[in-house]
Amino acid sequence: MTSNGSFTLGQHIKVFAGNGCPELAAEIASLLGAEVSKSRVRRFADGEIAVDLDETVRGCDVFVIQSTCPPVNDNLMELLLMMDAFKRASAGRIFAVIPYYGYARQDRKAKPREPIAAKLVADMLTVAGASAVLTMDLHAKQIQGFFDIPVDHITGIPVLAQHYLERHFDGPDLVVVSPDLGSVARARSFAKRLNAPLAIIDKRRPAPNMSEVMNIVGDVKDKRAIIIDDLLDTGGTFINAAKAVIELGGAKEVYGCCTHGLLSQNAVENLMDSPVKEVVLLNTVPVPPEKRCEKIRLLSVAPVFAQAIQFICEDRPISKLVEV
Repeated sequence: MTSNGSFTLGQHIKVFAGNGCPELAAEIASLLGAEVSKSRVRRFADGEIAVDLDETVRGCDVFVIQSTCPPVNDNLMELLLMMDAFKRASAGRIFAVIPYYGYARQDRKAKPREPIAAKLVADMLTVAGASAVLTMDLHAKQIQGFFDIPVDHITGIPVLAQHYLERHFDGPDLVVVSPDLGSVARARSFAKRLNAPLAIIDKRRPAPNMSEVMNIVGDVKDKRAIIIDDLLDTGGTFINAAKAVIELGGAKEVYGCCTHGLLSQNAVENLMDSPVKEVVLLNTVPVPPEKRCEKIRLLSVAPVFAQAIQFICEDRPISKLVEV
């Protein structure tokens, strides 16, 4: 690490970026003391994606940074083609850096005749040429087991927790809320960092992107509540949880935070009309200007990824960047 807090990569290490999160990729490269290597993504008339590498990667360790966020299929295909191009250009090792791993919610068969898309994507990444994967806050940790190559799974929870600690969110009037049973482990880790108690919302989901709040387990009355989840898609889970915490639990204020802000459909409008005072998102998924509002605050995870990449290059463990 240099005196200004950046890192330095070796001569045989290159950083490439797709169109999934170009600003985050540029920030990561800058912190690594490097520039994003030159490549081009173009389309044929029929919509097919083509990738051109404008510099050699022979013998290099290549880190390609690409979130598979909307447009999910385009960004995924772009990542696969880039890795295939690296492989065929005789790259040394190919590291797929995927800040947001799309298709992660399809991680099991919930009913007959359903695919397990998260496993299929893992297989596709491996066949395309990935030597290892670096990702953040998977929807389900067991997705790591879908891969036959190494997966480094880091977390954005320390970044979120530090934000609230700097704003003096502490004391007996603070409570962390898990929006469902599946997010309890994540919420517990977050609550531990804030030295706050934990409450859980027991809900039943009648359809995708819809949730029905059933009960609140824990005390939120007259407290400032922070709801934490791994992603915010349409906002239904967040907003229903916020309403329950206020109307059923009697909380005095409710805030929200998550790693991946997809903000699909009318999520922003719904957040503006909700009792949530503020939602903190990490920049694993780009938030375009038209989706930004006074209730949304963005924090960068570039330093976390830059440090992880530096440790990987130096063959050092990254366990301190992984949630325990």
